[in-house]
Amino acid sequence: MQKFNNILVVLDPETEGMAALDRAVSLAKSNGGRLTLLSVLKEPSYSQIHGVFAVQQQLKSAASERREWLQDLMIPRQDSSIDLAINIIQGTAFLEIIRQVLREQHDLVITTAEDKKELRARLFGTTSMHLMRKCPCPVWVVKREQLQPHTRILAAVDPSHDPSQDSLNQLILQLASNIALKEEAELHIVHVWHLFGERYVRDSGMTKQDFEETKALEEKLNTERLDSLLNRDEITSLQPHLHLIEGDPDECIPEVVREQDIDLLVMGTVCRTGIAGFLIGNTAEEVLNQVDCSVLTLKPEGFVTPVVLE
Repeated sequence: MQKFNNILVVLDPETEGMAALDRAVSLAKSNGGRLTLLSVLKEPSYSQIHGVFAVQQQLKSAASERREWLQDLMIPRQDSSIDLAINIIQGTAFLEIIRQVLREQHDLVITTAEDKKELRARLFGTTSMHLMRKCPCPVWVVKREQLQPHTRILAAVDPSHDPSQDSLNQLILQLASNIALKEEAELHIVHVWHLFGERYVRDSGMTKQDFEETKALEEKLNTERLDSLLNRDEITSLQPHLHLIEGDPDECIPEVVREQDIDLLVMGTVCRTGIAGFLIGNTAEEVLNQVDCSVLTLKPEGFVTPVVLE
């Protein structure tokens, strides 16, 4: 598996992120790298506090309690091979997490899914969504009750001739296949395609036969691109289950997740504009809002976060 050597795990007493912590500890042990436990304190309620000194005292007390909580969590998980650090920060969660990544050059963020039942029973809350959009390194959002190891992993790819897209596809497949190999899980790979401008092609006066031939050619091209992408020993040895589907990604990918009982989805959340059919912007979020599994999200090479250090 790709060696993440500088892992950041985000923990909060309200999300009960033991599955995320166990995942982070397991990776840190395997890779022998650095593991940082981060907890972000909420802004103090100034309406209930009077005076700067009182605010400082409250923050100091809260930080001390949170640090002690994190230390207690690590007592049964401590390992001499782990270079452990603990950091307590106060502020807006997603901003402080990304700034921590920028400062310390973390190569993976692991956090717990926020179960926002009041928002259409969405698994991912505001902080997770912000991280998946804007964090420069991979973000692994772990479902609260997720057990190790994974049993069925789905990699969502979009083969194209664009070099930046190809490198992202390769990274998605590399991580998904490595996790599947390490955890002896089934590997599923999905590519959702459609005929670009299908409605206009259909209405252009083209005969039904010509239209069907055009569509068949598009499917053939997508099949060949997917086959070319998967032509690697580490992938073929896993005998992956392939899902080449015509349709919309925001409908078809969640359907595959449900039908195949997937417990980890590996996907990209940001891509250069202009690449038809790829998970981009609202489409990616619609997928994430419909799945009920852990998700590992990646950015393309060269992605620059809009968040800056203060």
